[in-house]
Order: sequence, then C-alpha cells, then structure tokens
Amino acid sequence: MPELPDVELFKRLAEQCCIGKTIADLEVADPKLLKGISPAALQRQWRNKKLRAARRHGKVLFLEADSAGALAMHFGMNGSLQYLAKTEKAPRFVRLALAFADGHRLAYLNPRRIGHVMLISDANAYIAQEGLGPDALSPAFDYAALTAALEGKRQAIKAALMDQTRIAGIGNIYADEILFQAKIYPLTSANALDEAAKRRLFQAIKSVLQTAVDYKAGSEILTDRLPNGFLIPERHAGGKCPRCGAAILSFKLGGRSGYYCPQCQPKPGG
Repeated sequence: MPELPDVELFKRLAEQCCIGKTIADLEVADPKLLKGISPAALQRQWRNKKLRAARRHGKVLFLEADSAGALAMHFGMNGSLQYLAKTEKAPRFVRLALAFADGHRLAYLNPRRIGHVMLISDANAYIAQEGLGPDALSPAFDYAALTAALEGKRQAIKAALMDQTRIAGIGNIYADEILFQAKIYPLTSANALDEAAKRRLFQAIKSVLQTAVDYKAGSEILTDRLPNGFLIPERHAGGKCPRCGAAILSFKLGGRSGYYCPQCQPKPGG
C-alpha cells in the first residue's frame, strides 16, 4: 500500500513534470473511482486550467488548478502516478489521466480499484474535515505532538502509528521499519512506552521516512534502494534481521501481517 514515501515521490513527479501546464482534457476511464462528481462535471471545471501546485498530507496527494479547487488522490492498495510522454502508450489500469495541451499526460493508475479521486475546494479544509493528524514529516509533528498522540492509548503501538487521525502518512510496512529502528516490540501498549522509548520512536519516524524519500524507495516497490540496515527487504518468510542475523518473526494485527526481530525488539518483561 502506498505510504508517505510513495506519495511524496508522486508529488515530486507532478512538480517536476506538470506544474504550469495547461490541462486540455481529463480522460476518465473508470468513473467509479471519482467520488462526489461526474466525469462530465470534472471535465467542465478543469479543462483549460493550469496545474499550479502539488501538495501532500500523509498518504493523500492534492493537485491544485487555477480557480478550480484541487483533486484529492487516494491511492488505496496499489495506486500510483505515472507521467506519459505524448508518444508513449498508456499502461494497463490507467483510471484517470490529465491530458495537457502539449500532448503529455499525468496518469493515475489503480490496478485493484481500491482508492478514489475527488474534487475539493480547499486542501486545508479537507484535512480538517477528514480528521487527519499532522503529517509525519511536517515541522508541526514534533516530539510534543507524538506524546499527545500516544497519551492514554492502550492499543498496540503499531496500531497507534497507523492511525491516520493521530499521525498521517505511516502504514503497515513503514510502521514495522520504524519500530525496528526504534527497538520497540510492535505489540507494546502505546501508553506503556517510557520516555527513552518515545524519544527513540520519534527519531525513527523522522529518519526512516526521510531516508526512504531521499533514496526514492517506496513501501512495496523499489525497496532495493533502501540502505543497509533496513528491515523492509527482510519482511518475508525466512527473512533475517539486518542487525543481528536472527530469524524475523511475523504476527497479525488488524488482519495485516507484521514483522519484527525478537532479539532487537524483545517483548516487555520477556
């Protein structure tokens, strides 16, 4: 599932290739992925507008056009963005494409059709309306914000990290990585972390996500780009801890598979 690093790379792609371009048309191949607006209405509002900004908050990408609001893009399980040159054949699973006046396109792909795109008037209002927490890489998310997000919460720390109303941007895969780097057992109660553990957790959130962005690595693709010492490439049966060599163990939380090192992330009191 695309997480903060993936969506940050989508944002940078849009910024690099598309900002300032005039939108000649919107090609809607799958109207069911549009939320709250018809293809015809969206086309009327966005034709001949300039794409003026791309913004990310957590796992949501906002593409803003002159006086036409913003498209809020949710990527679901395996959605992505791809920039297509005018002579380039569209890949499979393009559900929506911004066709620019120069013939190039910005395509929204979504193989499993889990995700959606909606037109909104204002990104800040949308973030507040959806109750999203601070973006995990924003300056607003500081140590005090982390402490407030975890205060009084009995659920597993991994579940707390993935709660988008507390911290926006962290999903199943990067939650495992963050907890591995912080040396925290993933099923520890959030309110049971001591000061030292919370400090390690805060530093790991920032460093892991920023490193993934810097190395242009995603959550499930391009993981070979991650530096040595990351758990993500070993999140599979038979995986070995990149730190101590112990066998990586798996567990289930909310129906999702998680991975951890029993040596580097021992159970509290174990």
